[in-house]
Amino acid sequence: MSPLLPPVDPSVTAQLVAALTPRLRKRLDAGVAKLAGRPVARDGDIVRLAVDDETDLELHAPGGVVTTAEAIRCGCLLAPDCLHRAAAASAAPVAEMPDPVAGEPSLTKAPRTAPPTSVPVSTPPATAGSAADDAPAGAVDPAPESATPAQRTAAAALHDAAAAVLEAGADGAGAVLQAELLRAAHTARLAGLPRAAGRAVAVVTALRAARDADPAHRLGDLTTALRDVLLLAHRLPEVAGPELAGLRGRVRQPYTPDGSLRLYGLFAEPVLTSTGYGGTVTWTADAAGRLYTVPDVAPGGAARAAGSADRAVRIGDTSLTHRELSRAGLAVSGATVSPTGRLGAGAGVRAVRAPGASWRAEPLDRLWAVPVAEQIARALASDLDVPKAQDTGLARDTGDTGDTSDTSDGSTQPTAQDGRDGRDGRDLLFLDVTLIGTVREAAGECLLADCDGLTVRLAAAHDDPALPDRENLRLLALLAHGRGPGTRLRVVARLTPAPLPRAVLLAASHPTDPDTHVDLGLDRLRRADLPAEPTAGTSVGAGDARPAPTVQPATASDEAPVHLLRRRVHQAASGGRRVLAFPGSKESEAARLRRYGLGTAGALLTALHATAAERARDPFGRLLPADTGRFATAWLGAAVYTEEVDRALCAAAWGASSPGLASR
Repeated sequence: MSPLLPPVDPSVTAQLVAALTPRLRKRLDAGVAKLAGRPVARDGDIVRLAVDDETDLELHAPGGVVTTAEAIRCGCLLAPDCLHRAAAASAAPVAEMPDPVAGEPSLTKAPRTAPPTSVPVSTPPATAGSAADDAPAGAVDPAPESATPAQRTAAAALHDAAAAVLEAGADGAGAVLQAELLRAAHTARLAGLPRAAGRAVAVVTALRAARDADPAHRLGDLTTALRDVLLLAHRLPEVAGPELAGLRGRVRQPYTPDGSLRLYGLFAEPVLTSTGYGGTVTWTADAAGRLYTVPDVAPGGAARAAGSADRAVRIGDTSLTHRELSRAGLAVSGATVSPTGRLGAGAGVRAVRAPGASWRAEPLDRLWAVPVAEQIARALASDLDVPKAQDTGLARDTGDTGDTSDTSDGSTQPTAQDGRDGRDGRDLLFLDVTLIGTVREAAGECLLADCDGLTVRLAAAHDDPALPDRENLRLLALLAHGRGPGTRLRVVARLTPAPLPRAVLLAASHPTDPDTHVDLGLDRLRRADLPAEPTAGTSVGAGDARPAPTVQPATASDEAPVHLLRRRVHQAASGGRRVLAFPGSKESEAARLRRYGLGTAGALLTALHATAAERARDPFGRLLPADTGRFATAWLGAAVYTEEVDRALCAAAWGASSPGLASR
């Protein structure tokens, strides 16, 4: 995937690949690899790609996105039936799903907050017999809405395309299989399934990153996106009512009037997405502790994410930058808010600067007053468990469909939504910690902090050198090694589900001034910001001495061997079904899982290997095509099980109740 090319709509890529002859389809992956190293030049909305010394290919991208097949033009003799057009579309980033036409109703109506169950929502309590008097005779409750035939067909197409990708794995899922999945995603979007369509696009993006050896690729991201597509396609035809609405998702977030708001800046964080978007999101809170966001996300990389912090926020006539708003306040009149708390910036919105508040003063202090166990239970609530999310007032859009936010001139600005990135603040943790040391992991150094008796690992949110996260983490590590062991900090972090308490740091109180804070992804700490080192003549009392912490890795007897099943799930996503069909130690692994009381995991592992190796033969002894649907079902069961166990282990590590799913 070449970041120099403009994003291409999924339907365009699917259309161009479908038009290729079988002979050209076999050469498509080689054509994509050939174009990857060719020079690219941009002239306004036109991007020119040099196919060879005599042939150029043009991509016309008005608005920055290629939206039609005719917008990709090649100068070779075989055009428009040449391989180059489909190869260029397959090499370009996948564009976000387009927005619906104006006036289209939203697919879900998730509430901003859920009222207490004991308080009536809309009507006063009815008197005895009033319901019977008002209801017509013989009236029955309307049947809950179910999936339409078009949605069932689209879900089946998504399942088949995702199963084919799983059959081949990332190593074998070339441009043709990717195009089939994009075609299914386009069909799902037209059928009113934006959430499943968005996750399918995320699968294609992860596949391209894996095949291009992108350093930002994570196998866990590909596994999660593929699991979500298969799970949504499996559940959509069977559910009805509110659960169906949540699984369908929404194409764009509806903004509703919210009157006047008095907001207090909380922190700001950079945003980097795998789809090529970058920017800044500033978090604010009102007097009741509800969170609101002010985003500025657009196509761009880490440089834009770092630079957008000093751009003025697009709300009203205020000249506050995102960096300033994270420490100041805002008075908004005529506010419009999305269900996830995103502030709109339409023509009728007015905003002026107002005094901010310290983290240790009201109303922000109440965010840290919530018990840690309660915060963990909220963060671990699965976004595929729609009824539970709506019951807790935390339903959110995870459709990855290119949501838009209103700008000051009434237009819309694309924002990045990654499906599971928690932009509604559900997975934010507000912790009071004491730094006690560091620990070195494969991905780098992590801070060790004590939080209510728990040893929490705090990692950097971004590893990109253009952002200061990693450098700030190294300086904070000095506080635990000589400059102030036992330093108390108030932090904002984002939960990372793991068997050990773990989170990524987003912001922290200043080491020498507790009334101010540092946005660790945007502000750069200096050594002068740290407490002064103790001088040679300064004596340390016996009670103040703190030995250097040692981290003992968990022994095999202390760990549930769920990794045996998780490893096979990841291997299938990477190498395909054939990887699990090879003979190996599958019986011993299943037996080990059973010895630890994980009988279900052992049965799932056995079924996964059995379906991978199962091949039927025709009457002449020839192998028949593998049953991709059966293998996908077995893999999906194993993937969902490992996710649930990981969430349960994470909840147990933090001392919280296991969330679980209402239904799967």
